[in-house]
Amino acid sequence: MGAGLLLGTLLARTRHCLGPAPPWGGGAAADSARACSSAPARDGLEGPARRRSYWRYVRRLVRGAPEPPYPRVCQVGDPALRAVAAPVDPAQLAGPELQKLVQRLVQVMRSRRCVGLSAPQLGVPLQVLALEFPEALFRACAPPLREARQMEPFPLRVFVNPRLRVLDSRLVTFPEGCESVAGFLACVPRFQAVQITGLDPKGEQVVWQASGWAARIIQHEMDHLQGCLFIDKMDSKTFTNIYWMEVND
Repeated sequence: MGAGLLLGTLLARTRHCLGPAPPWGGGAAADSARACSSAPARDGLEGPARRRSYWRYVRRLVRGAPEPPYPRVCQVGDPALRAVAAPVDPAQLAGPELQKLVQRLVQVMRSRRCVGLSAPQLGVPLQVLALEFPEALFRACAPPLREARQMEPFPLRVFVNPRLRVLDSRLVTFPEGCESVAGFLACVPRFQAVQITGLDPKGEQVVWQASGWAARIIQHEMDHLQGCLFIDKMDSKTFTNIYWMEVND
């Protein structure tokens, strides 16, 4: 999954580090939290500020700062993942910014071979998410796993301004991960069946009732729009680094 929600311009001195304001008019909170390499190093929760190498600095100077939607997934600690996503203005549905966002969501989701991704995970604070469980990924799962987790493939679905309704409130607990918490898994309880409604990128109303694994994916991505990660709902005793055996090898 990925997943899992994002920004104003700062002073001219740091503009080359942070880049211009995005076309969707986000706030400065997420950008102001990103440290500029030219600023003095300060110790914070994350430890000493990391400075860019000379060549990375030159590359940033020449190319400019990357702008959301990013071609990679934001990682836990990024303020973009903790912001509550704003609804998309219906007037923006046919605009190039939203179409670019949708294209980037699908592109990154498929390149990462994940089954869901939300706009906040690419640094965009808007209520947009993409879901897809293609046949190839489905067949890559062992048959016993498919059966136990009620997995069924489903085609690409993109939702704008989605809303969730619980259809079956029974809680089912299985491990899940997230592209924004890369390398980790944990058991998370999710509702057995849900309904998601919203608009597609063309502005058409769409409704999907899902159960089992698909319902889990939907709930995971809807959480991202509220600034919530699976680590907020997990059984902390099951939190696992998927590479722990390699570390011990």
